[in-house]
Amino acid sequence: MDVKTQSLGSPPAAAPNARSSDSWAGFVWFIIKLLLAVLAFRVFVFSPFSIPSESMLPRLMNGDYLLAAKWPYGISRHSFPLELPLPEGRLLAATPSRGDVVIFKHPVDGTDYIKRVIGLPGDRVAVIGGAVVLNGEQVPRTAARQLAVPMSPNTGCAWGGKAGQAETGEAGETGAPLCRYTALHETLPGGPAYDVIDFGPSRADSLAEQVVPAGHVFVMGDNRDNSLDSRFAAAAGGGVGMVPQALLVGRAELIVWSTDGSADWLRPWTWFSAARWQRIGERL
Repeated sequence: MDVKTQSLGSPPAAAPNARSSDSWAGFVWFIIKLLLAVLAFRVFVFSPFSIPSESMLPRLMNGDYLLAAKWPYGISRHSFPLELPLPEGRLLAATPSRGDVVIFKHPVDGTDYIKRVIGLPGDRVAVIGGAVVLNGEQVPRTAARQLAVPMSPNTGCAWGGKAGQAETGEAGETGAPLCRYTALHETLPGGPAYDVIDFGPSRADSLAEQVVPAGHVFVMGDNRDNSLDSRFAAAAGGGVGMVPQALLVGRAELIVWSTDGSADWLRPWTWFSAARWQRIGERL
């Protein structure tokens, strides 16, 4: 009788521990699935990048944060947030279009660079007097005009610009510091059009005709006299030469945030006053 009463009593003490273990296992599995989903999003869909220089002015400014589409040119080991020891080459490889703004790994030091695709495999590219000559024909450019770029802690006025104050109708508020550059509107074969900045005569204004090798692209910055690109031989921290398509990371798509560099992390209200609100949401 005593034995039967004991067997019908409370559940064994081990049961709560078992339920606790199941709960922790479920939580850990949820975290693993979440991390895998985030990784898959960054590898196959979109990934964030920041602009650290003025080589793509006026389209992109120092302090812009953008999303890059990862799928247009295929997936490679460079698509991953960390450099993994994976084989070279790309899965579902595709060639960029002329005019695409692409992010790629520097051929020598592996740094992320962003430039505009000018020449495709087989194209003949030259630069004469600062004008791009593609397959024997000069890329059309409109007459020069003045372009005003707001100055801020992260955007200065390079040697080709003229610093001054904003006037009525110019970028920024009246009296705000501006840098005025000479700009031209360039149109590539097929229709892509964009503004470029021209400082005047410089060492970057002349390049003998070169043929873009198979599996490569010829890229240039929109700030033509302040960009180390395919006009210069590949060197660590410098030019990139002809860029292998295997090094492409993604295509710039959307500006999701932009700051003029005046924010102070210890003063939260400056996070908003430093934002370039008019740039947020711009498609590239």
